[in-house]
Amino acid sequence: MKRKLRMGMVGGGNDAFIGAVHRIAAFMDGKIELVCGAFSIDPQISKQSGEDLFVAPERVYLNYEEMIEKESLLPEGERMDFVTIVTPNFLHFAPAKLAMEKGFDVVVEKPMTVSVEEAKELQETVERTGRTLCLTHTYSGYPMVKQAKAMVKEGHFGKIRKIVVEYPQGWLSRLTEREGNAGAAWRADPKRSGKSLVMGDIGTHAAHLAEYVSGLKIEELCADLTTFVEGRLLDDDGSVLLRFENGAKGVLMASQISAGEENAVRIRIYGEKGGLEWANEDPNNLIIKMLDQPRQLYRTGNAYGAPYTLSSFATHNTRVPAGHPEGLLESFANIYRNFAATVTAIREGKTPTAEQQDFPTVYDGVRGMAFIDTVVKNNEGTEKWTKFVL
Repeated sequence: MKRKLRMGMVGGGNDAFIGAVHRIAAFMDGKIELVCGAFSIDPQISKQSGEDLFVAPERVYLNYEEMIEKESLLPEGERMDFVTIVTPNFLHFAPAKLAMEKGFDVVVEKPMTVSVEEAKELQETVERTGRTLCLTHTYSGYPMVKQAKAMVKEGHFGKIRKIVVEYPQGWLSRLTEREGNAGAAWRADPKRSGKSLVMGDIGTHAAHLAEYVSGLKIEELCADLTTFVEGRLLDDDGSVLLRFENGAKGVLMASQISAGEENAVRIRIYGEKGGLEWANEDPNNLIIKMLDQPRQLYRTGNAYGAPYTLSSFATHNTRVPAGHPEGLLESFANIYRNFAATVTAIREGKTPTAEQQDFPTVYDGVRGMAFIDTVVKNNEGTEKWTKFVL
């Protein structure tokens, strides 16, 4: 299949933020083109967005149902290949399920749905239809995050004992949802966002990062959620103690009222022989701390010799020579590129490489929803520890 993959988009119009990020990321490698969209529930915004993005007028649709139905009736050589869903959380499930049932692959924002039940139904749909679903947990796309994961897997640090992951923000320190901030308004609305604000919006990122880098699954947790801003309907701060499958212990902090913070994602992992540290605000650097060695700094794009050679997963997702910053857009683009390579290989009857298949899937989405559910259940209940049940 020697052509670009054709993308449709649900949401992401001119009045949205994250849609533009997805388009930049999808187009970065020249493997994907936008051919259609239902860009907004407002017909005028959708129409104007389509014009601005040079989408043919007849392929700018009023809603996702019309788009998926009409695209499915087009000839194989014209219709979209996959749909990207960048709507508020409550509008993830239905278009994703319909798209897969009509033969399209899916890229969807996190959290994948608003309930575990919906998430499991999407998992069943993936397994029944054979479609590919990609979940955009952005931070797993960074080269040094992939290097960290490879070093843990290789046993560089010995048996893992402690995992500390945090995601503090400050943008919701005031009642921003009542001040005209549309992004805050839907996130703080339980009907559109789900059971939790802070854990749904950013806690799932932290939990996914902890499991992705460590290779360990969360088994039990003890949670404390708080709504600090008066008048807010959902939690805006949370701390969670974690127990992992190999006996490792962890701490997860997610906060949207940490005044002055931007997107300060950070993970530290400690094993018997040493540990690592990575931070989103300095993403090209991976700090290695061993018991019997000086502190080491691994940097994106360097061709280190043995025994410091970067993993194939890190190099596969590195785009520019050392010293040139690679950030959020490149990380997002790595996820899209790997997704596109996987979808293309499957369509050609080939097996994608392990590096190409290294992107979050429907199974990560199910775990994300189970994490939110378990945190909320534990916070509202009386038991100290709640088992993480899928």
